[in-house]
Amino acid sequence: MKRPASRPSRTGLFLKRQKRLLRPAIGLVLLAGSGVAVYLAVPLPALQKQIAPLRDKILGTSALRVTNIRIEGANLTSEDAIRAALNIAVGDPVLNFNVSRARENLTALPFIDHVSVERHLSGEIDVHITERPPYAVWQHQGHFILIDRQGQKVPDQGANDKDATAFAKLPLVVGDGANENAATLIDVLAQEPDVKSHVTAAVRVSDRRWNLSLKDGATVLLPEGEEAPAIHRLARINAATQLLERPVVLIDMRLPDRLTIRERPPEPPPTPDQKQPQPPTGGKPR
Repeated sequence: MKRPASRPSRTGLFLKRQKRLLRPAIGLVLLAGSGVAVYLAVPLPALQKQIAPLRDKILGTSALRVTNIRIEGANLTSEDAIRAALNIAVGDPVLNFNVSRARENLTALPFIDHVSVERHLSGEIDVHITERPPYAVWQHQGHFILIDRQGQKVPDQGANDKDATAFAKLPLVVGDGANENAATLIDVLAQEPDVKSHVTAAVRVSDRRWNLSLKDGATVLLPEGEEAPAIHRLARINAATQLLERPVVLIDMRLPDRLTIRERPPEPPPTPDQKQPQPPTGGKPR
């Protein structure tokens, strides 16, 4: 008579169960090892060449192509310059677009203060630009320089239409320190358009005060640190007397309680030698 087999111990049952669980894991390890061996056996350029068709097929789907490039906030920067900085066009693979590099390229462009660039897997690229527009033209040491409100140089893009417009329409300030002190004076002139319409340039004197050069060649001497009250006062006087339309060469407003005006001297009458010869009369010559 056979004796019944002895019941397996707990240790035996545990090892048997673990053996069944380890079989799939061992298979995965062997498969991974085979893949690594193949990867090491095949040179990297060859591997890239083999997977290139698959990559191109994935990137070639319309859902991963650039469908639209939206640009906002660009008033002084040309669209061609922006698209060149982005280095991407509609129809290109959207995953090939380098957002960080595009942001760096855009920030380096003239007139741009800062920019945000967003890439969407839908194929749209959003560009939001904040520009640092020129505020005035600064004449310094024989050069004409576009400056912003803080007096810092605004790089131009060469002789294009926007720069030509800026140089023609922006206020002109002249002299040492004129760039750093221009904003306050220009803001005051903007409040008095009648006075501003006669001004061609603001000249900084010894980096302390301003003179205004007028279109007819006259000069207005403004007091140091009291430019705003003087300009408002000049506007009131001009409204009452049309002073800026009169033939004056100098308006001195440096003293708050006094206005000194130097008029242009009248032209002297012509001398007898300068008189035009009279036309001959109708009589017969002798």
